[in-house]
Parts: sequence; structure tokens; C-alpha cells
Amino acid sequence: MSTRYAGIAWTGAGYRVEVLDGAGDGSDHGAAARVAEPSEWGAAQVAELIEWLRELGRGQPLAAVFDSTNGLLDGPLTAAGLDVYRADPWQLPPRPRFGSVPAYRLAELACGDPGALTRVTAEGGTLTGRADEYFDGVRRGEPAREALTAAGRCVEHGSRDTPRIALTFDDGPDPVHTRRVLEILERYGVRATFFCVGHHVAALPDEVRRIVAAGHEVGNHSWSHPYLPDLTPDQLREQIDRTTEAVARVTGEPPTRFRPPYGALNPEVLGTLAEHPSTLTLWDVDSRDWSRPGPGRIAETVLDATGPGSVVLMHEGAGDRAQTVLALPSIIEGLLERGLEPVTLAELPMHGRSIGEHSGEHSGEHSGEHSGEHIGEHSGEHSGEHSGEYEGS
Repeated sequence: MSTRYAGIAWTGAGYRVEVLDGAGDGSDHGAAARVAEPSEWGAAQVAELIEWLRELGRGQPLAAVFDSTNGLLDGPLTAAGLDVYRADPWQLPPRPRFGSVPAYRLAELACGDPGALTRVTAEGGTLTGRADEYFDGVRRGEPAREALTAAGRCVEHGSRDTPRIALTFDDGPDPVHTRRVLEILERYGVRATFFCVGHHVAALPDEVRRIVAAGHEVGNHSWSHPYLPDLTPDQLREQIDRTTEAVARVTGEPPTRFRPPYGALNPEVLGTLAEHPSTLTLWDVDSRDWSRPGPGRIAETVLDATGPGSVVLMHEGAGDRAQTVLALPSIIEGLLERGLEPVTLAELPMHGRSIGEHSGEHSGEHSGEHSGEHIGEHSGEHSGEHSGEYEGS
């Protein structure tokens, strides 16, 4: 029995899906046959998309295919038990400045040469099979990242002399988990920073408004959570700027911080980011919640590694984040018992002043500003001290 392949492309409005049958007979000498009419899905309709794909796969094997600029679906699709494959840039036609390779091309490649694709695993995430490349890029980028840090352009943690820490949440907003996280933060009277993806901001603006209304900070986490080294400089800038504009339309304030998906910072990516006004914002504590090890393990990982000035990486979007939600009360209680106050990144002191003051000084120097992690998400999400996650950030 042949396999059906669902090519899934992201657009500014959501997802476009084309399903082809690998057995062919869609006309030209056995070309792949279209199984269903092309369909469009909003970014907030991932659950409905998954159910539709499951239904298509009930009588015949079906696999989903996307490219490396789509880092928002691997978690939900693999968690739902679907087979997921990634097509890499060297196998595909050029992408547009904004958007992925067309869905038809993704499905067509899978039908014609399924062995060329990489099967995505829950453990490896979007960047399954590219770990060596990822870590090599991060290693080569270390000098440039250190230079940005010295110039106040890159932040991994705050001052170690003040008992404040920053809880940060990536990949939202989410129609379910964002609200649950906000309820817990309100219960304990603490503030956090949410690094949102533009794809979700555009689909769920009310959730972003709730974040801001509750006194939390919003940062930029790209539009589609791509693997940045696969983007051209123009495509990278478009990802950041479109997200900045989307957040500004909803909140009235453009985000000034950018967190790179997967912490994927090779020299070429850092060169582009060095010319952009956003403050590169990383972390020094990786909760590894993207691996879903259980609420107790998530809380233990955070509390064992967090100290004054820490920036903690967690997730509330692009997947099942129920374990993060369950772990959060224990994390906050443990931090407060140790005298560590969770604050926004803007309120986190850094070398005698807040990170907010520092990044504000920098942004003032750039008068032309616009008003935007699996290799594990975040495979580690960078390397070295961040070596636990290249998947979920």
C-alpha cells in the first residue's frame, strides 16, 4: 500500500496543505495523484489540522512533510502519533522572502524520493539529524556572540549580585496553555517574559493582550520558528520585522528583544543580527520542558540550576505544554523560598542597572528602528552551558 504525503507550507495567514499519493497516476506518466483539494488552515487550527490528517490516514499510511523554516508543527504532530518528515534546502527550490516552499513541492518531493527526507523524532525535533551542523555553527559563532555580549547587544543572564531571576516562555501564544501560565503567575504575583512567534501573534491577538495587561513583557521569537542558518539575511530580517510589526499592532509597543529559535547562532546569522536593532536575548537555565520529562523533573532541573540573575527558558506554545504548566507552581514556590524574585527581563538588573535600561540605551543608538527552540527545539539551545536543548526555544 502506498503512502500519502501531506506537504505543509506556512504562510503569513496560517498553513496550506497539499496531499499527494505516492503511488502516482495523477496524469503525466504516473505523477503523484492529488488525494484532496488544497486546504488552508489558520495558525490557531493546529488541533483541527491534526484531526483531519489522522482521518486521511485511517485507511492508508500518511506522513506530513515540511521544510526547516517551519518549526511550529513537529511537536504537535509527533505527539499525535503522526509520521513527520523534513525536507532540507538543498533538496528544494528557492523559498520566497516570506513563507516556506510551496506545499505541493514538499509533497511532490516526498512522493518522488521519500528516502531523501529526514524522519523527525520527538527527541530530535525539527532539526533531527542536523545536530553536528548545529553545534559546529554555534562553536564557530562564539567569538561574534562574545563581541555582541561585550557591547551590550546580547544577554544571557543578569547580575549575579541581586536576588532576581527572569522566567521566560517561548513559542506562544497558545490557545490553552498561555492562559493557564498567566493564571499561575497571577496567583503568585510574579511577572515573566513571553517570547512570541509572529505566526501565533497574528492568530491569537487577544492572548497577547492578556499577557501585556497582566504586566508581563513580550519579546520576539521569529515568525515561523525557522532554523536560522537556512535563511538568507533578507529572510531572517523579514522574520524578525514581521513579528515586531505584529506585536506592535496588538500591544502598541514593538518588542526590543529577539530570541533565536534553537539558539542557532552561527557566524552568518550573528552577522545579520549585529546589524539589527533588537537585543539578542538568550538564557542560562534550560528547563528542557520540551522533552516532556514530567513536571517533577522540569521543576527539579530549574531549581537546581537557577541562581541570582538567571534567565530560565520554558515553553507555553507549539506543543503539549501541560507538564510545564503543572511544574510552574513548584518552580515559583521553590524560587521564592530561596529568596529569588521572578521579574521581567526589563526589570532584571545587569551590572548595576536593569537589562531594560541597557537595551534601551542601545536602541537609542539605532535611530532607524522600526516601531520581532528542538535540535532537541532548541537543541541545547545553544551549546556549552546551553547544551540541553536545541529544540524548544
